[in-house]
Amino acid sequence: MTAQQSSTAPVAPRPDGEDQFPAGAQVFVRDEVWLVRNSVRTEHDGAKVDVVGVSDFVRDQEAVFFTGLDTIELIDPRRTKLVRDESSNFRRSRLFLEAVLRKTALPQSERRLALADSFLLDSLPYQRRPAELALSGRNLRPRLLIADVVGLGKTLEIGLTLAELIRRGRGERILVVTPQHVLEQFQHELWTRFAIPLVRLDSVGIERIQREIPAGRNPFTYFKRVIVSIDTLKNTDQYKHHLERINWDAVVIDESHNLINRGSLRNQLAQILAPRTDALILASATPHNGDAKSFAELIGLLDPAAIRDPEHYRAEDIEHLFIRRTKISPEVREQMKGQWADRGPSQSVRCAATPAEEKIFEELAAVWLPGENGTSVSGVPLFPYTLLKSFLSSHAALKATVSARIKTLEKKDEPTATRAELAALRTLQELVEPLTEADSAKFAALVEQLKAIGVGPKSDARVVVFSERVQTLEWLRTVLPAALGFRGRAAEESTRVMHGGLSDEQQMQCVEDFGLADAPVRVLLTGDVASEGVNLHRQCHQLIHYDVPWSLIRIEQRNGRIDRYGQAHQPQFRALILTSEVEGAKDDTVVAERLLDREDQAHRALGTAEAVTGLYRAEAEEKSLIQDLLRGRTVDESLDAHRAEAEADAAMDDFLADFFGSVGDAGPGAENADPQDTEGKGAGTSAPSNAAVPRLFTSTAEFLDEALSEVFPDATTSLDLHRDTESGLLSFRPPTDLVHRLKALPLDYVREQRLRERLLVTFNRRLAEHSLKRARESSTSSWPEISLLTDLHPVVEWLTDKVLVRLGRQEALIITADVPEPTYLVQGVYSNPLGRPTVVKWMGVTRGGTVEDDMVGLLHRSGVGPTMANPMRHSEPAPALEAGIPDALAAAEQFLDRHRDAWDEPLRKPIDDYKARLGDWEQPTLAGERTKKSLASLADSLLTTGRPLMRVLAVLVPDPEAPARPPSTA
Repeated sequence: MTAQQSSTAPVAPRPDGEDQFPAGAQVFVRDEVWLVRNSVRTEHDGAKVDVVGVSDFVRDQEAVFFTGLDTIELIDPRRTKLVRDESSNFRRSRLFLEAVLRKTALPQSERRLALADSFLLDSLPYQRRPAELALSGRNLRPRLLIADVVGLGKTLEIGLTLAELIRRGRGERILVVTPQHVLEQFQHELWTRFAIPLVRLDSVGIERIQREIPAGRNPFTYFKRVIVSIDTLKNTDQYKHHLERINWDAVVIDESHNLINRGSLRNQLAQILAPRTDALILASATPHNGDAKSFAELIGLLDPAAIRDPEHYRAEDIEHLFIRRTKISPEVREQMKGQWADRGPSQSVRCAATPAEEKIFEELAAVWLPGENGTSVSGVPLFPYTLLKSFLSSHAALKATVSARIKTLEKKDEPTATRAELAALRTLQELVEPLTEADSAKFAALVEQLKAIGVGPKSDARVVVFSERVQTLEWLRTVLPAALGFRGRAAEESTRVMHGGLSDEQQMQCVEDFGLADAPVRVLLTGDVASEGVNLHRQCHQLIHYDVPWSLIRIEQRNGRIDRYGQAHQPQFRALILTSEVEGAKDDTVVAERLLDREDQAHRALGTAEAVTGLYRAEAEEKSLIQDLLRGRTVDESLDAHRAEAEADAAMDDFLADFFGSVGDAGPGAENADPQDTEGKGAGTSAPSNAAVPRLFTSTAEFLDEALSEVFPDATTSLDLHRDTESGLLSFRPPTDLVHRLKALPLDYVREQRLRERLLVTFNRRLAEHSLKRARESSTSSWPEISLLTDLHPVVEWLTDKVLVRLGRQEALIITADVPEPTYLVQGVYSNPLGRPTVVKWMGVTRGGTVEDDMVGLLHRSGVGPTMANPMRHSEPAPALEAGIPDALAAAEQFLDRHRDAWDEPLRKPIDDYKARLGDWEQPTLAGERTKKSLASLADSLLTTGRPLMRVLAVLVPDPEAPARPPSTA
């Protein structure tokens, strides 16, 4: 079955048969009237139309219809029935027109940002660049890699991008995939900052949904916007068949460097999701593993045809797909003045080894790491360094490493080959077994440093302590609280441990507790699971490396947990450096201290340490360093040698030098760049310009205030509404239909703030920010009790729909205004074959056929506004006005047709440019040819096609008692 326009009058068919259902239009399906929320084309079932019920039997019910399965009748605009608006100040008409303006998706031709100033975040142009790039049209679809270094606010940049997609009708279905320990943090930011709700799902949650829905239904269709751990979704055997049967408007994959390894479960997941989404946003501070081909595969998820030769390409080849800045990039540095304290130096705290520790240093130097002229007792060259690193962490870690190695060798049942190493291991075991915290120089130094910072029972000071070894973390938890003076329950609550062995819920709880001001935790002992993506800066600016990772990248990632956007105090870093007097001992001054210094130098000079070695992966850096130490190189010789080798590599020189070496510089041609044209990693320095979004009301607050009065004239009683005029707080009891919409909000938030019973909302940004700050200081919930009302907030969307459904099926209102003759307000929408609007025009058409394409300007000039009077009289009866509708629609369509090519040109040029690049892209495989054809077809599907969809919104008529004005002439 196909969509129809409901009318007995003949309707000219659209040449290509596409189905168009603009948001805000009313349709007739299954004998009921529905309001269109969104409409998109599907591959097999025609148009997918999301609706909410209007007629009594289905009022406020949500539904989805497909034109391939149901007859969806769109009202024929020529049969529009005109009705009088008898509301005071024509409030009903003004609200209806504003609601249609708000519900109509911005067209593809609108590249500028529409919502950037309405959210709960600082106005920082650099954070708007990714959204600007995504909308620029330089790629067929809004796809990009946000590669900003740690701490710049990638989550906020993602939120801004998603918000702009939602405003364009391209963000109804959103999937966010993150590491498990940042799920709640990401979900929290998108709701509290942008009012974008994501429902958090884990394997248990997905199973619960499967029990509640009919057998065979896809659990990922249950919620429209979800956030899931990559560790949950990577189980492709369990979820692959569901993921292959669903398409998304937008997919976000955080820490996307984990997708690179071909054949891995994460890579397989990405290969499933990428072709099944329109927008794809990848985010990673370390997106490159040093291999040009692997990185090309990552870029291929965004645009399969971006790179012709995966082993030889330059940054310019893909600058339309990625954006990368550091803290010292000119735009970032300029905008962050006074808002982000410069980090302090990395302070080395030297700890002279105790006598017991010196004995272990002696044993390691003599038996395991004897220097150039000696031979190690171990037949595995790297294992002595594993022992050394364990010992430099703690005696607890060394004890565990020794025990594990003894068990491994004993299982081999090769006494001759393993005798010497086993004997040496047992000697170490005897030396380390009696050690306690009293024998640990680092532990004594840690306690001293923590007390100097102020950590203790009577202080609010907080510190994050990093260690690579779980055994070290668990040991510190048992001995540290008492050493700091904590007793009883306070000793248990003061210190928390976080590492990869904890469940995702436990990890998220650790992060949340550490970020709450009135939570009792004072020291977070964490492994490097917290070095990626986790925000630890809310209540903390002190970090101690109990042991130092042998990787510049890992050091930088650790430091980035507190050195990030939003940090109010200067981040302070300390590292405990164990020193030895034993000749030939490889203490922390040999490796750790040098790495700390080199990371600090790189950060201040380049803004990042990732490019120093040219290896781009923490694991590769550590492995390479140990191998160089075995060859007799120093730390500095190792770092410099690998950088030189990378620079000598042709492929590296082609791409990585551009990608990392020029970080923060303006992009190609940026000095002459149009501020609308994002040039990848540099862009211009001009702030992104705002879209000219048509609005009849001066603000969303004014619209909501009048909408409440119109829809709920007795709101004080029916909603138990309370207004605090001084603070701007609105408090009310949500009615049943709004409660139903709250299921899309984070479940913990709904439950903890009891939103089904009462909602607290505001347009006052200061009040919302204060509520968010207060939530961070609470030990009961990190969710704020007051939410900021943005254009995306469910309350605003709910009231907008309420306004729209108050007008009957196929009705438009008559407004008495200061016009010389009847003027019809007409909406015209051109779409592409995907059903997305390419051009949207708001017109005023006089009876004489004059067309003006500035409806809002016309309304203002005609006196339509909150102060206008409703005289309750019209110059002509409704039937006479209705007779003029067909001619007005014909004039409007002729106007659109005359200007269509000019409006299409900005759309056509980037698509033609892409098709030209696609013509040069050759892949000698059948799959490559299929990809090329598919992308060419996608490019064609973005162009305007068919006739415009027309809709009569209202008619302005002159006041019969007003002085006559001459009519407009064409």
